[in-house]
Amino acid sequence: MRDQAFVALQYLLPRHLATAAIWRIARIRHRATKDFLIRQFVDAFDVDLGEVRGKVPGDFATFNDFFIRELKDGARPIDDDDDAVVAPADGTVSVAGSIRGDTIFQAKGLDYTLSDLLATDLDEAERYVDGSFATIYLAPYNYHRVHAPLAGELVAARYVPGDLFSVNKSTVSRVNG
Repeated sequence: MRDQAFVALQYLLPRHLATAAIWRIARIRHRATKDFLIRQFVDAFDVDLGEVRGKVPGDFATFNDFFIRELKDGARPIDDDDDAVVAPADGTVSVAGSIRGDTIFQAKGLDYTLSDLLATDLDEAERYVDGSFATIYLAPYNYHRVHAPLAGELVAARYVPGDLFSVNKSTVSRVNG
């Protein structure tokens, strides 16, 4: 019942307006305000401060800087075993597997097509037919940086338009798309 109420509330709230407000709040530089936000977040989500590079909250100019914080050297040792699979981010693998058929696969408990997920480049979707996937859920307390498993250069980023919903289990299991 609580999960259904949370999802219903998301339908009622002006999601784009709320997202814009949170974007602005996360970038507040007023020391007392951003320190308060960081402390409240750390307490609410039990963030492990022992692995954070820098002093919390003082070494962070904004809440957003804290949210994408760097970790101390050695906080995430990388498994160098040739058979190891190393995740590009903190988080929990919520689902992983093979892309079935030519376009449909399971992600976050719901079926999606490659063209749904790569909506701005349908030709690119063809490259992933019969491939593999993993969905990594980053909880609020997780370290929010994503790393590449190989040296390289980012040559494109794509914005996929759509509604803005929470990505927690309660929401993704109840909101298609």
